[in-house]
Order: sequence, then C-alpha cells, then structure tokens
Amino acid sequence: MPGTTDARAGSVHDVARALARATSTAARNLRWYVRQVMGDDAYRTYVAHERSAHPDREPMGEREFWREHYAEQDRNPGSRCC
Repeated sequence: MPGTTDARAGSVHDVARALARATSTAARNLRWYVRQVMGDDAYRTYVAHERSAHPDREPMGEREFWREHYAEQDRNPGSRCC
C-alpha cells in the first residue's frame, strides 16, 4: 500500500519535530534554572527592576552591585552552603 508509507513517514517526522521542540524547551528551561540558582542573572535582573520600578535613579554599576551583594550576604548569611 503506497499511501501508508507516506503517512507513516509524515507522522514520524512530526513526532521527531515535536521531540526536538520539547528537548529544546527543556534545555532552555534547565539553563534558566541553573543561571537563577547560581546567580548568573542577578545583575541583569537588578538592572531591569531598577529601570522599571525606579526610572528616576541610575542603577549601580556591575562591580558595585556585586560588592554590595556579597556584603549583604556576609551581613545576613541565612542558609547557604559557604
């Protein structure tokens, strides 16, 4: 039956595309999660917040932000590993 081979090939390609999309989405979400946990996006998040919530003031520079960030952690250690 010539028609069934083409239909199966189409559905296999559809499944492969859906799997590739799902894998790509999962990888993107995992990358986001790891960056959030590790604090990689902390400065970018801070700047976005400052610009939207406090447009009248200039955000700290990145070096100043990290100094303040670590100083705050030292003042209030809370629960952290190190």
